[in-house]
Amino acid sequence: MLKIEAIHTYYGDSYVLQGINIELKLNLVVSILGRNGMGKTTLIRSVIGFNHPRRGKIYYRDVDITQMKPALISRHGIGLVPQGRQIFSSLTAEENLRIAFRGGTGRWNLEKVYEVFPPLEKRKRSYGNQLSGGEQQMLAIGRSLMTNPSLLLMDEPTEGLAPIYVEAVGKIIRDLQSSGLSILLVEQRAGFAIKYSDFIHIMSKGKIVHSATSQEIFNKTEVWERYLVV
Repeated sequence: MLKIEAIHTYYGDSYVLQGINIELKLNLVVSILGRNGMGKTTLIRSVIGFNHPRRGKIYYRDVDITQMKPALISRHGIGLVPQGRQIFSSLTAEENLRIAFRGGTGRWNLEKVYEVFPPLEKRKRSYGNQLSGGEQQMLAIGRSLMTNPSLLLMDEPTEGLAPIYVEAVGKIIRDLQSSGLSILLVEQRAGFAIKYSDFIHIMSKGKIVHSATSQEIFNKTEVWERYLVV
């Protein structure tokens, strides 16, 4: 589904990603864990085309997307749920959804998003800045689904959420996986990632330092203490 081959990404002169290799197979949830500032969000931005790698390759379904513009990458079937939600506060919830809809005969449309997120239908005429944090996160996920992706990039989807919404996001992730989506998830909550992922990569200082199944990571206390505990 997604193959990242030895990418090196910079912010100006700052060397952030230092030779990242990742493969994501069809219909799996793969999480990227690590402390703040380790390069996790830069990885997402490299895949979606916001920060192009200077070296290395990124393939989506065997198509080289390394230097593509974000809009074209999205049309190929990659959706983004960005860190901080980034919804349009001056638009209603429904306008936020409609603006992302690409049309066609894909699985996701307004009615399907409302079916998955009933609170959004109730608040469809509320402006983005009138929604709670949990409702904004539902909106960010729903907006991405309106592009009808096959691969979903989720950057810190539980950030700032109350526990009840954290569990709701986890259930949404598993439901989306059951519907056929593959998901690359960046997350700060190690317990959440372990519970809702199939495979985990741990990042430190711009490199992948450990990779294992969720269960294997759960059982490796020394890995937790070295790379994840603050």
